[in-house]
Amino acid sequence: ASVDQIDFLHPVRLGEVVVLRSSVNRVFHTSMEVGVKVYGENPRSGEVRHTNSAYMTFVGLNAEGRPTPSVQVIPETEDELRRFEHALKRRNHRLQSRKGTL
Repeated sequence: ASVDQIDFLHPVRLGEVVVLRSSVNRVFHTSMEVGVKVYGENPRSGEVRHTNSAYMTFVGLNAEGRPTPSVQVIPETEDELRRFEHALKRRNHRLQSRKGTL
């Protein structure tokens, strides 16, 4: 559905292994925010660098291709709670910018 923000921190160099780690930060009614971190790993030295991050929004669809409610996530750790709360702030910002009220 959307990509809110992509932060490029370092390049991934030729020959490095690309590793993606993601988490569902928050589920709304039919959409969810997923945070993605990308790492570049040098297979020779074992060095791993955080190369970029992104926030993406996906919409759950039913068999007919229509938006459908998704299963909620319940934050259990302080980090999950922080991501959960920040996801709501990003969503509100997204909705306000679409309405032109920013």
